[in-house]
Amino acid sequence: MCQVLMHLNPLILPILMPESIKQVALQTIDLEARAVAGLAAYINEDFEKTVRVIAGGRGRVVVSGIGKSAVIAQKIVATFNSTGTPSLFMHAADAIHGDLGMIQEDDVVMLISKSGESPEIKVLVPLLKNFGNHLVAIVGNPVSYLAKNADTVLNTTVDQEACPNNLAPTSSTTAQLVMGDALAVCLMELRGFQPDDFAKYHPGGTLGKKLYMRVSDLSDNNERPRVFANQSLREVIVEMTAKRLGVTAVIDQEENLLGIITDGDLRRMLEKNVSIESVNAGDIMSPNPRSINGDELAVEALDLLRKNEISQLVVTADGKYKGIIHLHDLIREGLI
Repeated sequence: MCQVLMHLNPLILPILMPESIKQVALQTIDLEARAVAGLAAYINEDFEKTVRVIAGGRGRVVVSGIGKSAVIAQKIVATFNSTGTPSLFMHAADAIHGDLGMIQEDDVVMLISKSGESPEIKVLVPLLKNFGNHLVAIVGNPVSYLAKNADTVLNTTVDQEACPNNLAPTSSTTAQLVMGDALAVCLMELRGFQPDDFAKYHPGGTLGKKLYMRVSDLSDNNERPRVFANQSLREVIVEMTAKRLGVTAVIDQEENLLGIITDGDLRRMLEKNVSIESVNAGDIMSPNPRSINGDELAVEALDLLRKNEISQLVVTADGKYKGIIHLHDLIREGLI
């Protein structure tokens, strides 16, 4: 009866107990983890040759596939492009309807396929061979048509898909993805790809800000509270209140930094019940405050704030006072 109801109404599904759901999830993770670990056996001379061909080439990497492999191909292209290896995605089905025109003489072509026997792949391979480009196969069947006709073969064979029917591409696509990441990272190392290079390709979003945003980009937008050492407590309070940063720098006539006064310093001084008329900025300032150069990355300021458990830093250049960077500035920019 239950089977009849399920057939008539797909919304009526067998109920999995919470323990069963957890068990299925853990089994999926275990199967895919083993598939990734198995790739270590396939990092061989063909892998090394592929890395050197791509690194030494003057063209791009054109990555292609069909079905789920096409989705993996797009991700590999995105990773290559963001790490300094110019790449293009070409769908295997569209290739024979005009997209082959994107391939140039010096390009390396990479085909991704689990079986290596897909009809689209079998049509595409001879055409690519006629072009004379180096053909890389990322394939789960090392004796397939694709593998036999490729110049270098990156084996991504898996023992079992995570799918309970051993059909839906799961472990196999994970293996393809990791093989692509391994290529990208090797190419980065070979080319000496540095954080500054990475920043060029990631100017947007939080990641971009962490890579290129400087302290001065934030502090220059803030007020610059400052007083001289001989100014009165009243003048200190007025300056701190007007600039609304909870702190003021204490400087000399040449704008050299002498110290800082925070709202905490003010509270501690008032708790001592001293005569505030006789107190000046030099009496309550904290000398040698934590500071940072305006040319440093904003994330470096964040590290200093966290390490010292404070909420603001003085920004300097050659000992001269330049401004204040506050924890709120970093929060506002999404760096936390």
